[in-house]
Amino acid sequence: MSKKLVAYFSASGVTAQKAELLKNATGADIFEIKPEVPYTPADIKWTNPLARCNKEWLKKTRPALAANELALDEYNVILLAFPIWYFTAPLIINAFLEKYDFSGKKIVLFATSGGSDMKKVIASLTPSAKGAELVEGIMLNGVNSPDELAEYAQL
Repeated sequence: MSKKLVAYFSASGVTAQKAELLKNATGADIFEIKPEVPYTPADIKWTNPLARCNKEWLKKTRPALAANELALDEYNVILLAFPIWYFTAPLIINAFLEKYDFSGKKIVLFATSGGSDMKKVIASLTPSAKGAELVEGIMLNGVNSPDELAEYAQL
């Protein structure tokens, strides 16, 4: 039996709620991916060209991660949850994947979004997750109970 981890990034709290559901449905441990400097509502207001998220995206800047360490060796399967930004994962997810050695691990991707899909996610994250198997999961937007995620407990 593999040991599972839900690792998630949430700037507004929406993905955090869904990650908690995913944790409850799978019996996994949970780990929050945090930026060293937390995002404010103004930082993620993508309609403002001067917002932090837009500056990071244009420069392809990886945000520094907070100093919370993860004992990744304990896990075989990582359920990675994040909001969709710019039709893919936020660059903090790349920073997280580049910080640790995910060789031989299975990473199942889950996302929340106001309207985008996950079509570009695997291609944009693969270079950052060397040696890992990336698997497209589901959009968590309409999922509201652990029972709706029960099929993923078999990963």
